[in-house]
Amino acid sequence: MKGDGLPRTEVPAAFDAGAAAYDRLVGANPGYHRDLRLSARRLVRPGRTGLRILDAGCGTGASTAALLKIAPDARITAIDASAAMLAQARAKTWPSTVEFRHTPVEELAGVAGPFDAILAAYLLRNVADPDATLRALRGLLRPGGQLALHEYSVRDSRRARWVWNAVCGAIVIPAGRLATGDATLYRHLRRSVLAFDGVGALCERLSRAGFTDVRTGTVPGWARGIVHTVLGTAP
Repeated sequence: MKGDGLPRTEVPAAFDAGAAAYDRLVGANPGYHRDLRLSARRLVRPGRTGLRILDAGCGTGASTAALLKIAPDARITAIDASAAMLAQARAKTWPSTVEFRHTPVEELAGVAGPFDAILAAYLLRNVADPDATLRALRGLLRPGGQLALHEYSVRDSRRARWVWNAVCGAIVIPAGRLATGDATLYRHLRRSVLAFDGVGALCERLSRAGFTDVRTGTVPGWARGIVHTVLGTAP
């Protein structure tokens, strides 16, 4: 295992192994679903209807549900590299306007734009080439369309790193081990977040990938300064 977590090629398999318990574990995280809805609200402007949205890295569908809550009439394409996570998502009840596709974001098999908006929750940290991924996502947006990254980022804040380490060590990793019998995915979560971009560097990545009007916001509660929305607009 590398110091920043699992090798990127092993991440989908780790999510496959943890899929059955994933919803139960994230549901125990105060604010998890609320924070996803906050990022969806920042992405989708009030009053906009008939949108076409890509949910990149949808997992078990928590981010998809957040988008539907904010934009109930949107047509949503939700993709993920983990077949087991997608199976959990598909087993839930969805309107006919939601479709799920099994594809890594690096391949985007069967996914074609233009989209009005893209939400990528907890995705960029787990891809081999974040810059190439951002460029590919920008290419799927119509001019003026927006990308929202919903992501952990602690590098710019000593307090955020301390809280993140404390929460992972005392709660996340032990709970993951208890629920699944294997803490691999949750140790990866801890390490990959610590190694990931600070918010400033993440904003620079979006600008290099061609996004304009890049801006950020954090979330309330214990994850303030740890979970962020980073928004960018396709020119």
